[in-house]
Amino acid sequence: MENVIPSLVVLLVGVGAGWILRQVVTSKRAAAIIEESSNVLEQAKRAAATIAKEAQILAKETMLTAQAEAEKKIAHKKKELEQFERRLLQREGYLDSKLDQVEKRDALFAKREAKLQNMERNLEQKHEKANKVIEEQTAKLQEISGISAEQAKAELKERFYEQARLEAAHAVKKTEEEALSKATDNARNIIANAIQRCASDFVAENTVSVVDLPNEEMKGRIIGREGRNIRALEIATGVDLIIDDTPNAVILSCFDMVKREIARLTLERLIHDGRIHPGRIEDTVEKVTKEINVQMKKESERACLDMGLDGIHQEIIKLLGRLKYRTSYSQNVLNHSVEVGFLSGMMAAELGQNVKLARRAGLLHDLGKALDQNMEGSHTQIGADFARRYNEPSVVVNAIESHHEDVPPTSVIAVLVAASDALSASRPGARREMLQTYINRMQKLEEIGNSFSGVEKTYAIQAGREIRVVVEPETIRDSEVFFLAKDIARKIESELAYPGEIKVTVIRETRVVEAAR
Repeated sequence: MENVIPSLVVLLVGVGAGWILRQVVTSKRAAAIIEESSNVLEQAKRAAATIAKEAQILAKETMLTAQAEAEKKIAHKKKELEQFERRLLQREGYLDSKLDQVEKRDALFAKREAKLQNMERNLEQKHEKANKVIEEQTAKLQEISGISAEQAKAELKERFYEQARLEAAHAVKKTEEEALSKATDNARNIIANAIQRCASDFVAENTVSVVDLPNEEMKGRIIGREGRNIRALEIATGVDLIIDDTPNAVILSCFDMVKREIARLTLERLIHDGRIHPGRIEDTVEKVTKEINVQMKKESERACLDMGLDGIHQEIIKLLGRLKYRTSYSQNVLNHSVEVGFLSGMMAAELGQNVKLARRAGLLHDLGKALDQNMEGSHTQIGADFARRYNEPSVVVNAIESHHEDVPPTSVIAVLVAASDALSASRPGARREMLQTYINRMQKLEEIGNSFSGVEKTYAIQAGREIRVVVEPETIRDSEVFFLAKDIARKIESELAYPGEIKVTVIRETRVVEAAR
């Protein structure tokens, strides 16, 4: 116990000495920190004062700079205002001078207007005096001549009218002759080149629906027991069979040439096969119909290939093949269409037009003839509607419906197609007409010429391509001959239908015969 107490005393002394020492060290550190803080605060105050002074200096400099710029802008604006004021003053002076000039002109115009009014009054007075003098002179002239003023006016009017009509006729004739000479030469060259380059046959195909029989016994086999064979053949083909006294021949009658061709081929195969009965007839008709359809399509495709055309709808190609079995005045319509296409393309090339489009329009121009037997309307309208339905170009549609002048042409190609159609139809050998039709047209041409007053005689010549009209020289004057030819041509165009053109020649001749003795 005695040893523990001294140890505790020593421990307590040590702890107290440590605590005192810590307090001394802590107070020294606090004094150092206070002193350091005072130094930092002093430095911060000095830095803040420096920054404040610099900020004041910068603010003063900025204010001075802004003030200087503002003064410059004010000076510039002031200068601009001064210039604008000077311009306004100058313009005001200019306007004042112009106003003075206008006032002077107004005064001058007022003087001239007054002068003109005086002159107008003087002229009216003189005009009244002149009218009185004219009336007096007119009355004296009427007394001297014995005719009234109205009669004299009518006589002068008639004289001037005749003179003007004569001069107009001469001028029109001269202008027309000049235009025709140039146009005829150009057209002749274009058409001649086209014809020379188009190597088509001159003789048209002649389709005769007559089937030859090997013997007379075959007629009975065609008729069959109680007429069942001929009845089955007529029902299957839609064609009438005429079995008459013609030896070794049967005649086929039908308006549709495709049906007639199917019937002809069917009958020929039945005769060659020898087995003729209704079942065999129906099978043969069906087979021949398919072959004819294939052949028509091949013919139309060949025509398109020959002309270098593509993109034509298949329905149009099928319909185009039917023209192989259609004729017009014995001219095969498909061959005629191909020829028109080639002629249109050649003339389009000469004129710088679209050659393929011209050929296309020429090939399709008679498309409606494949349908006009079964539909109402003209072949031009039917063909145009069909082409429009299958999106043919508008130029082609217009060429189809305008090539017979049913509607006016809207393009050069439509005019070329109409010219090519007339050219292909009217060239020698292209078409053949019935004799009676030809005679009727010749008589009608002469009747039209003789229907005009002053005509002595009319002659139709050149196979109806020209008429020559001889007039009475005492009745028809030279100035009226030109108008007479025009009137006759217009009447022919309105009353007759004909291929190509008809030339009208009017002849006025005065002969004076005297004998020298």
